[in-house]
Amino acid sequence: MADLLSLINYFASQGDVILLESQSKDHPSSQISYLAAQPERIIKAYDGQIFEISGTKKKQYSQNPWQALQAFRNQVDDWLFGYLGYDLKNHIERLSSSNADPVGAPDMYFMVPGFLLRYDHQSEKVEVMRGEMPKEAEIEQGISAKEECELERMQSQTSRESYIQKIRKSQFLITEGDFYEITLSHQMKAPFKGSALQLYQKMREIGPVPFGSFLQLADISICCQSPERFLRKEKKTVYSQPIKGTSKRGVTTDEDEFLKKELISSEKEQAENLMIVDLVRNDLNKIAEKGTVKVPALFEIQSFGTVHQMVSTVAAEAKEKDPVNILRACFPMGSMTGAPKISAMKSIEELEDYKRGIYSGAIGYITPSGDFDFNVIIRTAIIKNNYLYYAVGGAITGDSDPEKEWEETQIKARALVHVFENF
Repeated sequence: MADLLSLINYFASQGDVILLESQSKDHPSSQISYLAAQPERIIKAYDGQIFEISGTKKKQYSQNPWQALQAFRNQVDDWLFGYLGYDLKNHIERLSSSNADPVGAPDMYFMVPGFLLRYDHQSEKVEVMRGEMPKEAEIEQGISAKEECELERMQSQTSRESYIQKIRKSQFLITEGDFYEITLSHQMKAPFKGSALQLYQKMREIGPVPFGSFLQLADISICCQSPERFLRKEKKTVYSQPIKGTSKRGVTTDEDEFLKKELISSEKEQAENLMIVDLVRNDLNKIAEKGTVKVPALFEIQSFGTVHQMVSTVAAEAKEKDPVNILRACFPMGSMTGAPKISAMKSIEELEDYKRGIYSGAIGYITPSGDFDFNVIIRTAIIKNNYLYYAVGGAITGDSDPEKEWEETQIKARALVHVFENF
């Protein structure tokens, strides 16, 4: 990891850099990691304003971001690395985002890398696919990764009383039939000093995940420790792996096994997971060959550093060939909205008091052949202008306990604070 950190520092001193990293070596999804840097071309969007950058040339125009990304990809016919922000939903359905946006990140960002490194975890092979590996002396001149991080007290931007009231309002809307599950979140904020890359390193050491990512983009840093896959395409097969259902790990082996069995036998957790599975099946049906949508794994328990999680896999054979169209049809991930998706997203906008932005979106890549892999942006620290932003939330159903739901978000936030306690 030290060599990789030095490489990231070197490229970050020159411009944007993206690391997509499989950290859990024993996880079935952990096979390939990528480091993309030295962007040759960039496309990003702020609502419907599109910006393209190629060297010193800049182009600005107005367009639906999905259509702009599709046209950009067809034009460059190359690797793309970047993210899709949650608020791209507004360019899929008749939705809007009018809440305060403290981060102000682009709604979408993708780069064509001039340097691309691929690491195969099975063979332990390192391959430089694009560009040239910098010399050791050049790497040593990069920014130091040893700068310690400092985080002042994290404060929720939503009060406990307000969040509980929002949960109760959600439960009223459930009884009214507006939706039957909704994922509510709130944003936390704290002054931050030091190296964002050092923070990412500590996050990965404490809780390795299969879909980690680090992005350094101009004035914003993204440290993502996601255990969840949004969507992957391999040739014609497309599959998604929604997570709903979480249990802490046990201190002893016996306790760990007990908690795992308790999770898999929980009717409440199974019901929540099944709601999202049905939603994802519906999304995949939009782009699938008739009769090919399957659920090869239901209620599978996967274990990570600090939690057990209930993961299901939904797969289909795609009739749609364009990767952007496939992503758009399924975006955003149902586990981050609730179900039905559109009704839940409308109420999320009314109940939450901040623009989600990057949170709840997806980070990943698209290959020249049209294959892709994207995570779900959760457990993610976003750093801008010396402030760290960290959103936390959970799925709300009719039988949720509002007090416990609030406490669960505080536990999730403490997981990040725990990182700083271990510096």
